[in-house]
Amino acid sequence: MEKQQLLEHLKEFLTPRRYKLFEEVLSQRTNFFTVVTQDIHQLHNTSAVIRSCDVFGIQNIHVIEERQAKRIDKEIAMGAQKWVDVNRYNSTNDCITSLREKGYQIVATTPHGNAHNLEEFEISKPSAVFFGTEKDGLSEEVLKEADVRMKIPMQGFTESLNISVSAAIILQSLTSRLRHSELPWQLTPEEKLEIEFNWTKKCIKNSEQLVEDYKASR
Repeated sequence: MEKQQLLEHLKEFLTPRRYKLFEEVLSQRTNFFTVVTQDIHQLHNTSAVIRSCDVFGIQNIHVIEERQAKRIDKEIAMGAQKWVDVNRYNSTNDCITSLREKGYQIVATTPHGNAHNLEEFEISKPSAVFFGTEKDGLSEEVLKEADVRMKIPMQGFTESLNISVSAAIILQSLTSRLRHSELPWQLTPEEKLEIEFNWTKKCIKNSEQLVEDYKASR
């Protein structure tokens, strides 16, 4: 209840247009699907995937950085990292374990092996979709741990796409099908409250001080 009251207080410092937009965007957000990138060498690719997550309503992205930690390229992400929750891991195993504990099946994107075509992929289970590099793909660890493999059908000589392109194609397909289904894909009231609270704070320059002042006045 306290967080809801704090949110209502902070909303007074936003324009009605801003918090109406928050409500509209949150109504289309989902945690039913989530995205994972593994050791992406080129910074702009990870940033572009974050942008695609925001565009298609994916609230959480998980970034595995076993080899080298990198900051998010703000210019490429175009502010998307402000609205999408970026979860960082130094270990692939830790990431997979955490996602399984949250009830996600592990989905490896790969053009090789016994992979399901994107259109045939069964969307009924909460899924964490893993993306690797264009050159090396996902690690053997992810491929072995995967519950299912997925691929984008291709008819040309080239057998792989840039990760940012692959992610955009896959996310558009999965989220479109999800929203036309009867699956419980929307955020819970508790998730919406937490996200809206965080978004609101990010939009107010002195939000932490406002929160402290409000608590002190109660």
